[in-house]
This record gives sequence, structure tokens and C-alpha cells, in this order.
Amino acid sequence: MTKRWQLLLWFALIPLTYVLPLPGRRLWLPDELRYGEISREMLSGGSWISPHFLGLRYFEKPAGGLWANAMGMALFGDNNFGVRAGAVLSTLIAAGLVYWLSMRLWSDRRTALVAVAIYLSSFLVYAVGTYGSVDAAVTLWLVAAMAAFWVATEARTRRGRIGGYLLLGAACGFGFMTKGFLALAVPVVGVLPFVIVERRWRQLIIYGPLAILSAALVSAPWAIAIWREEPDFWSYFFWIEHIQRFADSANAQHKAPFWYYLPMLVAGTLPWLALLPSSLTFGWTGRRDDRSLIYLLGWVVMPFLFFSIAKGKLPTYILPCMAPLAMLMARRATTIGNSRLFVVNGWINLVLGAALALMVLIVLSPWGIGFRSIYAPGEGGKVALGVLTLLIWAGIGWLSLREPGRRWHWAALCPVGVVLVVGSVIPQSVITGKNPQWFIGQVSPELQMSRYVLANGPAWASAIAWTLKRDDVLIYGWPGEVAHGLSYPDSAGRLVKNSDFDNWLGMHRHEGNVSLVIPLATPDQPVAMTTPPDRIIREGRLVLLWYKQQ
Repeated sequence: MTKRWQLLLWFALIPLTYVLPLPGRRLWLPDELRYGEISREMLSGGSWISPHFLGLRYFEKPAGGLWANAMGMALFGDNNFGVRAGAVLSTLIAAGLVYWLSMRLWSDRRTALVAVAIYLSSFLVYAVGTYGSVDAAVTLWLVAAMAAFWVATEARTRRGRIGGYLLLGAACGFGFMTKGFLALAVPVVGVLPFVIVERRWRQLIIYGPLAILSAALVSAPWAIAIWREEPDFWSYFFWIEHIQRFADSANAQHKAPFWYYLPMLVAGTLPWLALLPSSLTFGWTGRRDDRSLIYLLGWVVMPFLFFSIAKGKLPTYILPCMAPLAMLMARRATTIGNSRLFVVNGWINLVLGAALALMVLIVLSPWGIGFRSIYAPGEGGKVALGVLTLLIWAGIGWLSLREPGRRWHWAALCPVGVVLVVGSVIPQSVITGKNPQWFIGQVSPELQMSRYVLANGPAWASAIAWTLKRDDVLIYGWPGEVAHGLSYPDSAGRLVKNSDFDNWLGMHRHEGNVSLVIPLATPDQPVAMTTPPDRIIREGRLVLLWYKQQ
């Protein structure tokens, strides 16, 4: 009975952490507001085949991941939680697949439950799984693909192998519609070590074409439909978004060195960091006795190397590595029972929580002694709340040290305090640059009575479009990621360059009021415009310039 109540308590943490805090957390620039606006335009009568952003063609992503976001908004409304609902649901289903595959590998319920707990409480999984982007959705399909391959390769009948490879292809097809060719490459490189070690080439050659056929059948209707609707989509999506971003250092976005993902992996596995090196070593040394370990190890290492080789990098790209890593960690923890390892993990959480609390209190606070204070005077309450949650992290680490052999799994509770209040402890300096909803809400009357609304770059334009529920916001200054969408003749006039603003204003001001929202470099930077505005509303670095109709 005690174990049953403990199990219910652990599962109660899922809505407590993955649902409860999300409505109160403001949407972040650039991804959440961008994907939220694209999905809102879909729901408000836009194309479900060819995504549009600010009314412009948007060829950087396929439509599948945006469908998941749009369905979340259809169920929960076009609000903060609705934007994130698709990512949350994808993460929870992926966690269910982690449980199912763990049971398939080892037939051990305790190991499977621990794998789910490690997966859902890992920092990287939670950060991406509650963030309104398409990365959680594509990770779901990649986990499904790897689970299907294991089913296929372990099937004892021809029918079972056929079914497994068809499921593998279907998962890859849905992943392709979510984030492109990445979803086809990652499963291939992930299974490669297992195929080589286990000599499964013959089976792969015989049944692999079924997976290709299944993937093609799943994705073909959309692929053909978008080709007919936007004939140049595939040319741009393949060459610009894949080849150049992966291999061309001159055109790749978010360029970073080869070792970029090493610190990301370390931070992403918190609060289970002590298990990381031990689990990888365990997978290698135990590969001969348990072939599932080489499968999981290849699933971790090969995609990690694949993304490390790419020129463009983002922390979210290695999220698919977390599911097999959670299973390796769970198997390591439940079979070896090394109390020394649990002691090390407890000390890491204790020291980390205490060190971060001291950093916030002594360095980042308004009264801090360093030069990196990010909290302003008057934000002492945020500092106190942040320090308290970090001390809770350290306290749980200390409690796990009292009986490390029995309480080691308490590490899953370390981040709970942080995730519950993170939206309330963000410094105003960060909110100004990354959470503009508060400012747009303050100047909403001026924006609502403006015939034309302009914003600095596509990110800020998406923030206004999302908040005001209008997709006719003009882009001021630089085109950014919508440069290709602006190149079409029917999109002419949606970009107003800085040097052209005065002439543009003179031609359009007679049609109605004009609003321009721009962020400044510093809060004390003066506003210098050739044509003086009739009204200036300023909050820190954010400025609204309002021009009355003439």
C-alpha cells in the first residue's frame, strides 16, 4: 500500500510541474511568440498546408509541428498554456514510450518507472517540454521510431518484423512533417552501432524498404499539397534550411564549436548529473551481456555526434538523446545499487543549489558585490523567492544524503520549487528583452487605434501580432527570418527600412494613426527620430512612438 501511495504521489508531480505553472509564464521571444502566431493564423482561416507568419510565407518549418501547436490552442485557447500544450502533450507521450520500451527491454516495472521519473525531471526535457516550439513534437516521433525499430529487430515472426518496420517508417514520416529531413537522418545514425555489432544488415536490407515506403505514404499527401500550393517550397526548405544550415559555415544559423553540446548535456541531465558518466560507462562495459545497452548507447552517442558536427547548433537539438539516456541511467541505478554514486549525486545537488542561491543573493541581487547584477532595486521579493527555491533544491539534496540507498530517487524533487515559481522570479531586465507581453498590454489602446503598426524586426512584430490578434503588423528595420517571405511580389510593402521610414510615414500617415515599437540598447538611450512622434510611451528599453493621423 505504501508503494502504491508513493506512486500516486510521484505521478501527481506531472500536473504540478508540467501544467500548473505554464499559464502564468509569459511567452518568450522569439520561438514561442513566433510559433504561437503562426498557429493562431492557421486557426483564424490561414493555410494548414503552407505555414504563414505575419501573413508572409514561412518556409523554415514543415506544417506538422505547427499542427500540434494549433491543436493545443484549439483545445485550450490562444493563451500562454495553449501555445505550450502541444509540447507538453508530446513530452508526456514520449515519457509513456520510455516506460513501454523499458518494460520491453528488461520487464522490470521499477526500472521503467525510474526511467520516466529521470526523463521528466531532467532539466533539458522539462525546459523544452514546456516551451512552445516544435522540438518536443519531433522528439516524440524520434522516440517512437527508435522504439519501433527495436520491436522490428526483436520480432520472431515475419509478420512482426513487417509491422515493426512499417511503424518505424510511419514515425519517421510524421517526424519529417514536423521538422524535416532531420527526422529521417537521426534514426538511421542512431541504430547504426547496433546493426553493426549485432550484424543485422541482412534484416535491414530486406525490411528497410518497407520503412521507406511507409514514411513516403504518410508524408506524401502533405508534401504534394504544399508543392502544388507553393512550388518553390522544397527548393528553399532543402537547400537553405538543411544543406546550408548543416554544412555551410557561412550561412549556418547559431554557429557554435564542436564541443558546444558537452556543457549542454551536463546541464541538461541535472538533477541526475552523477549518473551521466557512470551510465555511459555502464552501457559500454555491459554491452556483451545485455545487447539492449549497446542499442541505447548508440541512440545517445550517434545523434550527439551528428549534431556536434553540424555548423548550426541549438540546445534543443540534442533533446532526442535524453530518452535513451534516461533509460540507461535508470538501469544503472536499479541494478547496481551503488550507494557511493547516490552520495555523489546528493552532494552535487546540495552544492549546486547552495552555490546558485549564494550567487543570486550576493552577485545578481540589487545589493550584489559583483558587476553582473540583473535584478533592479525594488525586486528584492523576486530575489528572496528565487533564493528560497534554490535552497529547497539544496535541501532535497541534503535529505537524500541521509539515506542515499533509499532516498536517491528524491533527486526528482529538486527542480519542483524552481519550476513552480520561475515565472515570478524573472528579473525585469530579462522581461524587457524576452517577455514583451507586459509592455504591449500597457500600450494596447494606442496600438488598437492605429491604422498601421510597425515593430522592430519579425520577433517583436510577432509579439504584437499575437497580443492584438492581427497579422498585418509591418516589419521595421530588418527582415530577419522572413526575408524569403518578403521577396514575393504580393508581400511588397511589408518591410519598412530605417532609412525609408520618414518617406513612408509621409505617404501613409494620412490614412490613420501610426505606431512604432522599438527596443533600445539601454534604458537611458535617447529616442532620436527625424520625424518627432506625437506621443512617446517608454518602459525601460521598450518604446512606443505614436504618430497621429494627419
